[in-house]
Amino acid sequence: MTMVCLNDFEEYAKQHLSKSTWDYYAAGADECYTRDDNLLAYKRVRFRPRILRDVSVSDTRTTVLGTEINFPVGIAPTGFHCLAWYEGELATARATEALNTCYITSTYSTCSVEEISAAAPNGYRWFQLYLYRDRKLSEQIVRRVEALGYKALVFTVDVPYTGKRRNDIRNQFKLPPHLKVKNFDGMFQEQKSCVEEYGIPANTLDPSISWKDVSWLQSLTPLPMIIKGILTKEDAELAVEHGVKGIIVSNHGGRQLDGGPATIDCLPEIVEAVQGRVEVYMDGGIRTGSDVLKAIALGAKCVFIGRPAIWGLAYKGEEGVKEVLRMLQDEFRLSMALSGCRNVAEINRSLVQFSRL
Repeated sequence: MTMVCLNDFEEYAKQHLSKSTWDYYAAGADECYTRDDNLLAYKRVRFRPRILRDVSVSDTRTTVLGTEINFPVGIAPTGFHCLAWYEGELATARATEALNTCYITSTYSTCSVEEISAAAPNGYRWFQLYLYRDRKLSEQIVRRVEALGYKALVFTVDVPYTGKRRNDIRNQFKLPPHLKVKNFDGMFQEQKSCVEEYGIPANTLDPSISWKDVSWLQSLTPLPMIIKGILTKEDAELAVEHGVKGIIVSNHGGRQLDGGPATIDCLPEIVEAVQGRVEVYMDGGIRTGSDVLKAIALGAKCVFIGRPAIWGLAYKGEEGVKEVLRMLQDEFRLSMALSGCRNVAEINRSLVQFSRL
């Protein structure tokens, strides 16, 4: 099968994953309005290409938190990679190491942070963290990732409660017996009889999290903190005030609050609010290299893909993730050239305009 675009990987995954697994990955909250608008919103952004710019040589490299990566596309934190491919996150980590980009490891990984580090010892990785009612759980995992050389903490703040994902409820989705949330292996033995939600006991997440927890996490570790889940300039300004080093504009792939805005629509006001004081990244709806270019033009330093990485895994494991990433890099390079940009530094707000469909 010849893969021509990311939609081909999606179609393959839909045909080859079990229904409950596909539904889990594809799920949005409630009516899936926000999930779908994440994709549609890119169609409302149009290019203003420049011509006769000598694009015979192009360079897709950029930096995140001062570290150079080959192109501004990383892997967003997504759970349960072993549902898509038997090696799970190990394959994802090796693919991102090979292509020299950033992999945000999920708390809800089906391989442990230690296993992931061993699989790709030279990979550039951040760790995505939730806060739990038992703060010791969060503290322990911070200590582990710090010791393993993870380069930043990505504090996910848009899940005080889990969004309502209708098909997961219909399917009574749960991890199969041979898989577990490896980062918490053995930590919930006394709660084995509890109802589980996505692999750990329900009600483990703490809905009381607040800005003071950002300060608490910063007191635990020298690792730079990135806040994931900001959608407004007001919260972006608070994040800067609290000393974070980066913001990921994210609506959790449309899996949390349905009816919220598409992330590409939120990006300009957040970039404007922070005025370069922290780096701004984005996830949600990236499906082509031109989508990447639009996000960079609107001020994102880097974008992160979630579901497309899973489709690559389902297709061919490590090689499939590499193919997805290479395809986005190639499309990004082509879109840059066709719009008159020779390197990432030349991409700016004048390259795009918003239009009404």
